[in-house]
Amino acid sequence: MDPRAGTLAREEDLIDVDAVVGAYYDLHPDVDDPAQKVVFGTSGHRGASLDHAFNEDHIVATTQAIVEYRRGQGTDGPLYIGRDTHALSLPAWQSALEVLAASGVTVMIDARDSYTPTPAVSQAILLHNGATSSDGVRTSGPGLADGIVVTPSHNPPRDGGFKYNPPHGGPAGSEATGWIADRANEILRSGVGQVKRVSLDEALAADTTHRHDFMSSYVDDLASVLDLDAIRSSGVRIGADPLGGASVEYWGAIAERYDLDLTVVNPQVDPRWAFMTLDWDAKIRMDCSSPYAMASLVEKMTGEGTSDVFDVATGNDADSDRHGIVTPDAGLMNPNHFLAVAIRYLYSGARPGWPDAAAIGKTLVSSSLISRVGASLGREVVEVPVGFKWFVPGLLDASVGFGGEESAGASFLRKDGRVWTTDKDGILLALLASEIIATTGKSPSKHHAELVSEFGESWYARVDAPATLDEKATLAKLSPEQVTATSLAGEEITAKLTEAPGNGAKIGGLKVTTENAWFAARPSGTENVYKIYGESFVSADHLKTVQAEAKDVVSAALGG
Repeated sequence: MDPRAGTLAREEDLIDVDAVVGAYYDLHPDVDDPAQKVVFGTSGHRGASLDHAFNEDHIVATTQAIVEYRRGQGTDGPLYIGRDTHALSLPAWQSALEVLAASGVTVMIDARDSYTPTPAVSQAILLHNGATSSDGVRTSGPGLADGIVVTPSHNPPRDGGFKYNPPHGGPAGSEATGWIADRANEILRSGVGQVKRVSLDEALAADTTHRHDFMSSYVDDLASVLDLDAIRSSGVRIGADPLGGASVEYWGAIAERYDLDLTVVNPQVDPRWAFMTLDWDAKIRMDCSSPYAMASLVEKMTGEGTSDVFDVATGNDADSDRHGIVTPDAGLMNPNHFLAVAIRYLYSGARPGWPDAAAIGKTLVSSSLISRVGASLGREVVEVPVGFKWFVPGLLDASVGFGGEESAGASFLRKDGRVWTTDKDGILLALLASEIIATTGKSPSKHHAELVSEFGESWYARVDAPATLDEKATLAKLSPEQVTATSLAGEEITAKLTEAPGNGAKIGGLKVTTENAWFAARPSGTENVYKIYGESFVSADHLKTVQAEAKDVVSAALGG
């Protein structure tokens, strides 16, 4: 960890916005360099213009590929497009609109010419496709909507991102993203000059370009998924920090619409993020699950003489699909802890309109505390690979009531059991913390303390280990038979998983479990390392042993 972690950014930490934006237009990728190609991870294509990895060529090619993909799928309804506050988001949004308009795609842009959180785009797609109908959301057939969100999420200010949401409203699956990336790279190789475009002025004035009030639609609909009356009547004092992201105007609108005691702690929008405290590695990163990135908000809640300012404070990342929960008694909650608290609350009578069989969705690297809570509730816990896309089918048909990731991303059903969003919703989860306080009289952190008393304390962490490209490829394709170890940190191994038990999908790595601990190892998509997630219900020292032995287990499986 860098010694400057948690301290305010200095001038030398800030990007040169003009240089970043200039590079978007002036630099061109070398498609023979894998680092400069279009590559869709779990949340779209991301990269930096200065690294030749997120330039206008990438966006023109990717947008054209999306035009062709949606045409091939028969998706001929409107495309909802939003963007966050990163410096590269507006240029990429403009480039995409020029291609979409030239192809005659009906496009819905923000009525305020402003920022649009990821969950607002998901909600708009679902509403168009029938989320308010008792017949359910359509995901195939004519007239369906889809969407694009221009965002690299919590990534540093120099980065850009571009993700596609098909008619189901959630992150596109690998079949779609693989096709789009392959086609985009073909276009890059043959030259983006072949792609039809119009000028930005022509695109904005096109008959196919329409304005949509994303914010009013989203804010007005929140009452269908949250008990906002309880929050208002209880007088819960809320401090909301958008961290300079797309939710900045939404929080004020929510406070006004529902008459909440809500203060927007920091309304600043700055593409350099000069007001941020540095993350663990001294980079500016809008990670609302990081105590270092959230240091300013934590200080407002827990510093001397400040703990009575708010009952709860919340943070969001740049596209508002993640949440951070800060309480006066505990500071920033571990994301796993809040997920477990949210699940216990929602499934313990707070949502009587949900289906009795609605399962709990968790990623396989989320805390086993969730599994223990689910068992106590008599609910099925569906464990899926990393990536929110795996929760989409269950949220659509209400077979899953809540889906959450260890990285502070989650969504859940409306009060009547219909789908709300099929992408992560950080605003929703932040407001749920206030609902929990309003209806129970206790902070989420106090609820977590009760869970610890009932199920035991756990220690959870992620570490990285070096790996070559060949080793990462081998790890992603491991079979359980390649793991020869029979014990882990003094306990018998109870399972060796390379497929998620909830849906049988490949996890792209390995998970090993014992009675009181587990680890999961996955190759990084961007660095020559693999990630080791681990948890122990024994002690912090036991977790360290789990992590150390995990490296040995993986090394042996890789033939090391």
